[in-house]
Amino acid sequence: MSEEKSMNDYENELERSFQVLREGDILDVTVIGVSDTEVTVDLNYYTEGIIPIEECSDDPSFSIKKDMIIGDVIQAMVLDPENASGNVILSRKEANRMLVWDELKEDMADGTVFDVKITEAVPAGVVGYVRGIRAFIPASQLALTYVEDTESYVGMTVQAVIITVEKDIQKLVLSAKMIQKERALAEKTQHIGRLTTGDLVEGPVTRMESYGVFIDIGEGLTGLCHISQITNKFIKSPKEELKMGQVVKAKILKIEGDRISLSIKALREDEPDTGEESYEIPEAYSADSADKDQDTSPFAKLLQGIKLE
Repeated sequence: MSEEKSMNDYENELERSFQVLREGDILDVTVIGVSDTEVTVDLNYYTEGIIPIEECSDDPSFSIKKDMIIGDVIQAMVLDPENASGNVILSRKEANRMLVWDELKEDMADGTVFDVKITEAVPAGVVGYVRGIRAFIPASQLALTYVEDTESYVGMTVQAVIITVEKDIQKLVLSAKMIQKERALAEKTQHIGRLTTGDLVEGPVTRMESYGVFIDIGEGLTGLCHISQITNKFIKSPKEELKMGQVVKAKILKIEGDRISLSIKALREDEPDTGEESYEIPEAYSADSADKDQDTSPFAKLLQGIKLE
């Protein structure tokens, strides 16, 4: 059996050695030698194949001695079936351009994360390489916020995913922002998970709206203190009690997903009675101020709105 198998293998190799190679053929070849200027490959052919260094990769960070390993099986395209020296000249980068786009589509579908070294800054973004293909990262997809100084990213390595693959026009677009956003969300969820209703928090007022204020409570988390939870007395605007940047203490009332509801007045209600005047929301603004026996006819409502001297 082994002799029969060996004979079949020999016949297959003999048949391959007499095959006719044509320009444009893409072959699986084995690296058998690496020099400073070229890669020698075994074609299972009557002669060896040569991949010049300029045909190895488009990636500026490519190193022929580090990236081409003897024994590796790679794919290469035939450029010249037989040059003046009798060798077959091949191109790894041309084969890559033909074959890699289907792989890149799969990478996009799978959400594959790549470590991308930024090689240059261009208008509105930066450039790196994925599987030997030039890829563009827009400035809006480089970080969580828009990056103005893209030059500062040259030489850096960022993690990114593919968001656009268009083989026909050789367009490959990446996003580092999506990775950062997912990680930030995971960290936020983890931080929220450590909080419980009733916890006391402290931080500066970072935003003021007519309906309340947002307070930075640390670890990238922000809570909302509704206007009704700022003070016991009635106010028309949070600005009557608070200022931007003012550091306040509050109690967590409720946690719903990533929404954290806070109360500043809850801390005041927890404090012992000091004999100071207690302010309540005026009855006219209370949701349950209407007495069950109160006359609610239109005429009575009109009289209630008249201020007596």
